[in-house]
Amino acid sequence: MAAANEGLEIRKLGSGVVIVLAGMGLGCAAVVILARAGVTEWSFVLAFGFLIAIGEMVQFKVDRSRNRAPIATSAALGYAMLRGPSVVPSPEVAQIIAVTFMATMAGVAPRAIAGLRWDLVVSCRRVLSVACAAVVFNAVIPADLSWNGSWRHALPLTLAMLLGVLTAGVVDALVGAGQTTEHDNKPFPASLRDELKMMGQIGMAMALGGVLLAAGTSLIGLWAPPLVIVPLLLTQFAFRRFASAQRTYRTTVRSMARSTEIAGFSSPGQNARTASLAVAIGNDLGLTPARMEALEYAALLSGVGQLALADPSPGGASLLRSREERQQAAEIGASIIERSGVLDHVAEIVRHSNDPYRQGRANDSSIPVESGIVNVALAYEQLVGEGTGQTPAKAMENIGLGIGAEYDPVVVESLRRVIGRGFRF
Repeated sequence: MAAANEGLEIRKLGSGVVIVLAGMGLGCAAVVILARAGVTEWSFVLAFGFLIAIGEMVQFKVDRSRNRAPIATSAALGYAMLRGPSVVPSPEVAQIIAVTFMATMAGVAPRAIAGLRWDLVVSCRRVLSVACAAVVFNAVIPADLSWNGSWRHALPLTLAMLLGVLTAGVVDALVGAGQTTEHDNKPFPASLRDELKMMGQIGMAMALGGVLLAAGTSLIGLWAPPLVIVPLLLTQFAFRRFASAQRTYRTTVRSMARSTEIAGFSSPGQNARTASLAVAIGNDLGLTPARMEALEYAALLSGVGQLALADPSPGGASLLRSREERQQAAEIGASIIERSGVLDHVAEIVRHSNDPYRQGRANDSSIPVESGIVNVALAYEQLVGEGTGQTPAKAMENIGLGIGAEYDPVVVESLRRVIGRGFRF
């Protein structure tokens, strides 16, 4: 699972460059158009621009794939859908894009200067998705239609707002799925599924915040943002709590994984290498983010049960032990993990990580495929890892001898694809 680098995070991907160029180009074009046409309703420009900039300044990672800026996203969507008696005239599409773009750049600039984590690709994705929402909203709602207190106006405006935020979410999901496919070699349908699920979980909160901002501000003016900002701040707080819990889990798991290296039961970096390969295979097979996280944790902790054995394996090569010893170690490791109280799903993966495929998953579909992934990843790492001397081709040949008996054929075939794409420890 790709970890973000500190400082500027421009992904080394062709799609990332295209997204940045598209966002920057669209933003600059909108600024030029706005300079010629003139700005309307300066008070609303400054208010929403300030919210967008502040939201970008306090962006954070709620997962390990991208930065989130709920306040900035809600404010930008809200500004894109202003249409009411308090906002006359309503902002044109060019003005919406220009304000969103300039406020976004103003918000990320202090983070860049301070050396904080930020992602220009994700920021440009927000500009593009908000632009799509503005275009769709203005296309389906006539310029003379605004809130007037009647259901005849309220119903189409509400539906148009929902259509606008849905458009923004779908566009962002499509772009994000393409990036994930390119970066992690994950099948596009699986990547799109994950993006849409994340949009439903996190995006809906930001989208509804934008709708409330737009409706409230359109009706009562700039009194609305201070009222609506409270639930947005609560959303930001909830996201940060979740992100903090995720970081705590990762720190705990990595500390547990290092204990086997310190005790000499695995070679330095072995657990991390096994986890990186397991994650690559999991991506290739299109596992969901939740299952990917459990898989990574299980691969990191796959050797923790060896601490209960009498002596360490030479160089951490657990494959040199008897099957009984390996399965005993897996059972002990699963028991240790279960005592944490929050990683039971990880314990189940570790418990079956040394089961031979023919006597295990081939006859019992309840055994998670993640166990087979950890089994194959660990075997490949011990054949190719530091100090073993085997080439990837030779290791694949040895693993191939165990297809159908020791190793899951589906997982081995996935490993072939991963290695064929140039995966290296």
